[in-house]
Amino acid sequence: MKLQSIETFVVENPPPRHGGRYFIFLRLTTACGITGVGEIYNATFGPHLCAAMAEEVFARQFEGRNPHRIERMWRETYGAGFTLRPDVTVMGVLSGLEMACWDIIGKAANQPVYELLGGKVHDRLRSYTYLYPAEGDVYPDPDQPNVYNDPDIAAEAAAEAVERGFTAVKFDPAGPYTVLGGHQPRMADLDRSEAFCRQIRAAVGDKADLLFGTHGQFTVSGAKRMARRLEAYDPLWFEEPIPPENPADMAEVARYTSIPVAAGERLCTKTEFARLLEAGGASILQMNLGRVGGLLEAKKIAAMAETRQAQIAPHLYCGPVVAAANIQIATCSPNFLILESIGRFDGPLMQFLTTPITWNEGYILPPTAPGLGVELNDAAIAAHPYSGTDLHLSMTTEAVTP
Repeated sequence: MKLQSIETFVVENPPPRHGGRYFIFLRLTTACGITGVGEIYNATFGPHLCAAMAEEVFARQFEGRNPHRIERMWRETYGAGFTLRPDVTVMGVLSGLEMACWDIIGKAANQPVYELLGGKVHDRLRSYTYLYPAEGDVYPDPDQPNVYNDPDIAAEAAAEAVERGFTAVKFDPAGPYTVLGGHQPRMADLDRSEAFCRQIRAAVGDKADLLFGTHGQFTVSGAKRMARRLEAYDPLWFEEPIPPENPADMAEVARYTSIPVAAGERLCTKTEFARLLEAGGASILQMNLGRVGGLLEAKKIAAMAETRQAQIAPHLYCGPVVAAANIQIATCSPNFLILESIGRFDGPLMQFLTTPITWNEGYILPPTAPGLGVELNDAAIAAHPYSGTDLHLSMTTEAVTP
């Protein structure tokens, strides 16, 4: 079996844009006609450039090769150009190619990928959702009350999520995140964050866990101040409280608070996660399968986490192919905790697949189809090309002032 060709697709995510502005999909085809799909999670360059990168890496490292040779192709890509170090853009591209190879391998074996990575451990997978605006775009007017800045609106959204079957909800009211961070939280940020936890806890009681998100906004001392305000509401986690560069600083926050620290959406490769684990910086690892280096790399990270009594909660703020890969790794990992989902996987982003993701009463059911269990919908993809210039995500470029 040999890899023969690659197709890439840059797709605009229609409103309400849950999961980001666009998705970068790819499809590999073997000489014998088996196809495999992947997705690149990359926010550092424009998506069309990332798609071109995937095509070049495929031509250099994958074309004509046996898709089963994942370790070899992975190492050659990782070390290309005398690098051999984590690079978020390279790893995003490699992740998409790697998961497409696993899709092919599973189809050739007529088995879901999870059966080839240790076998099914979990028959169903607990999931959580972000609290999104009830109507309209995911990017509402920040000057108007909305689910991101008003604790009463957020509490209503949380109660509605519980009524739909969710047993955990995530929100991140801690104020702006900036390229000039971390910073000390303002008193308004502390008050608003505590109000969110207080109001949401009152709305959901003990029916749902609270997942408090940040985006590395704070200094170590600022994160401690924030954690102290939140502990009374017993969140399941405090997500990425400081920038991800220094695991020792993250560990200082983790030692300070009783709230479990979750981190990892911006990390890639087992090397970066090993440093975080060794420092004791997080007990919940949030690898994103479209960035971390693919399925096999995620399996290695999950195994390392087991040795430190840490759990995995795969991150998802991208498209449904990464969601499918997350489901595969969660299904075969004993230390799986919870999956991020995009609502109940029933929104506009799901039109880009011909196969659904099955969500039922707060849980995702692993697919039984071979490979990743999903296929791209070419007609829907063709109808939604991305022609914008914005990146997938963005941070403010201004300093946060009191």
